[in-house]
Amino acid sequence: MSFPPNFVWGASTSSYQIEGGWNEDGKGLSIWDVFARQPGRIWEGHTGDIACDHYHRYKSDVDLMQEVGLKAYRFSISWPRVLPQGTGSVNQAGIDFYDKLVDELLARNIQPWVTLFHWDFPHALFLRGGWLNPESPKWFERYTALVVERLSDRVVHWMTINEPQCFIGLGLFNGEQAPGLKLDLRDVLQAGHHSLLAHGRAVQAIRAGARRKPMIGWSPASLVCYPATESSEDIEAARRATLDVRQGTLWNNRWWGDAVVLGHYPEEGLKAYGAAVPHFRSSDFDTIHQPIDFYGCSMYEGVLTKADINGEPIHPPTPIGYPRTTALWKKTPECLYWGPRFFADHYKLPIVITESGMSNCDWISVDGRVHDPARIDFMNTYLLQLQRALSNGIDVRGYFAWSLLDNFEWSEGYKQRYGLIHVDYQTQQRTLKDSAYWYRELIASNGTTLEDIPGGEAEKLPYIVKGTMRYIHTHVGVPFLVKDIATHLRCHPDFLSRKFKHHVAVDLSYYIRKVRIERAQELLKNQGIRVAEVAEQSGFVDPVNFSKVFHRTTGLTPSQFKQQYFKKLEGTTPISIKPENPRSSRVHQWHG
Repeated sequence: MSFPPNFVWGASTSSYQIEGGWNEDGKGLSIWDVFARQPGRIWEGHTGDIACDHYHRYKSDVDLMQEVGLKAYRFSISWPRVLPQGTGSVNQAGIDFYDKLVDELLARNIQPWVTLFHWDFPHALFLRGGWLNPESPKWFERYTALVVERLSDRVVHWMTINEPQCFIGLGLFNGEQAPGLKLDLRDVLQAGHHSLLAHGRAVQAIRAGARRKPMIGWSPASLVCYPATESSEDIEAARRATLDVRQGTLWNNRWWGDAVVLGHYPEEGLKAYGAAVPHFRSSDFDTIHQPIDFYGCSMYEGVLTKADINGEPIHPPTPIGYPRTTALWKKTPECLYWGPRFFADHYKLPIVITESGMSNCDWISVDGRVHDPARIDFMNTYLLQLQRALSNGIDVRGYFAWSLLDNFEWSEGYKQRYGLIHVDYQTQQRTLKDSAYWYRELIASNGTTLEDIPGGEAEKLPYIVKGTMRYIHTHVGVPFLVKDIATHLRCHPDFLSRKFKHHVAVDLSYYIRKVRIERAQELLKNQGIRVAEVAEQSGFVDPVNFSKVFHRTTGLTPSQFKQQYFKKLEGTTPISIKPENPRSSRVHQWHG
């Protein structure tokens, strides 16, 4: 299926991460300008002083956005660039920069999506207490009104604050990010409460001052727990874990989301935080709880979850060798299905994926290009899950890849590269990566090229065979039959089986078993997992039948495979795997 005709395909950035020009044309200091100069705070002492020099190169960067085919560009405004002291006198050169950027975008038919706050809080206001100051919501409201007055004749899409769990939790609680404080939990939650009031006041300011009817949302960090199987028990356990609030941490969805969308803090949160719950008046939620038009979701990875014997959520350990990005975040495409599903069900709002992407080890190759097949596969598998969400009736309005450019990644400095476009920080040369060209084709096709399996002979396979492979790999942890695939693809099971064998040279049922056993082999590399759990998570209904199929395919029982695997890790015994059918080697041309 294609995505809806009006689906928004975009990419995201933030001001401090790309702009540079940290002290030019009247810009004031942000807390990140100061934090990055403190020894030991940022990897190898990096700063955002120059970053991608977008402040000077925005026109050519917009040219590149057009070359990638973006329909929308999500960027943030630097509060201290517009208001050097955070309040008071306006820096005309600062607001002019964003005015010109919006014009450049619209000239190329790219929608501007403006985020008002992406962490670069004015240092001058930090010295007055920052988010702990009860006046901070009013500061943010006045700043918002100024930006809206200048840009809302052309900008329709607005986001208030980005990821409060980060700028409050990482900035004020554990000190990993600017301003680098480690405050008492009650003070941290009080600052968080003020940031939520700021969100509400900003929504009011947008609606009161916008010259064009605005579409308003916000973009919290989204913690997604996804079920180990699609049993009702595991789904419910994952839903509960996604919507839970736990003691001693700000990493949750509902403390923040319920306040904004439902108009109150969740009871679970009030109990979990206890004496640390901030001071607030019930009337505060009249301000916080403003109508918004979409719920933004920043999603990179999920947490595998299943129900224990009492139905409580538990998180199985990650198997050894599980796929990870260079930031060590796990590759869990399922989060882009279950996250939108859980949030849309809980908050009854349209969903926009405001950030999703991966850090990769990218460089310019001898042919002058940047080859990043891992990122292409990452985006492909994640977007297939988002497509699944849409096909199941979940109202998802857009997807923004993180990030347009390689950039300053906060305390990681320039260690991580998330961009669709490679940046040489010494020369500021931009190079479109293979993923940028892949994304361009995807956008042009409105998502239909997700049907194509990248690489090799698989490109020559007909749609129905590629669709079969995609279904098998997407649903490998769920019991299904050939007739279920045929129903999904709207064809007869016999026709599907004949077509598959003709093009792949193996029986479809054999291919399904092979994929399930390969999944089981990966799961068995987890020391603590039981054979019955492996059977269930590999799509086998009967553990006994699973053991028989496993032995017939590999020449080992599941227990023997597990035992020999861990002996191999100790350097004692090699694992010997004999395939069920010598033709299976051809299967691996499509399943790597």
